[in-house]
Amino acid sequence: MLLVLMGTVVIAGIIGYASEKSGFTENGYLSSIIICVGGAFLFYFVRIMFGVGFASPGTNAIVSSVGALVIVPFHWRK
Repeated sequence: MLLVLMGTVVIAGIIGYASEKSGFTENGYLSSIIICVGGAFLFYFVRIMFGVGFASPGTNAIVSSVGALVIVPFHWRK
């Protein structure tokens, strides 16, 4: 469980950095990484509590990170 959590954080950080580096988002490196890690944590705990998710923890981390990057900035942008 602990290794899955650490792997989720690492994958989310990589997705946040890569999305900023590629120009997918324009939030800043630290903001994108924080958004991705927060979304991955949320989805990880939903997976533990309710069993909702994909088969692989890595797939869960990738999908939740990208989802958080899409939802959060557009919610606060006017």
